[in-house]
Amino acid sequence: MKSSIDVAYVAGLARLELSEQETETFQKQIAGILDYVEALQQIDVSSVPDTPIDPNLPTNVLREDTQRESLPVESVLRNAPKSANHLVIMPKIVE
Repeated sequence: MKSSIDVAYVAGLARLELSEQETETFQKQIAGILDYVEALQQIDVSSVPDTPIDPNLPTNVLREDTQRESLPVESVLRNAPKSANHLVIMPKIVE
């Protein structure tokens, strides 16, 4: 199974401007990576046992969830740079 990735197409999706030389270089590098992955898929690992889970490791290192009273709205809004209708107003960061 031979796979390839169209570097020029992917660069266009990422809005990258690549020269012909860069496109060829990346195409060769990606082809090498795909060849290596294909070689790894050919290896028979059926006789390799699964990695056991260490019983000495703690299973849950997080604190237990407990329900408690939240902060008062006025206290939170006092520290907000902008607020309206009991909501914190944040600047738009996604176009």
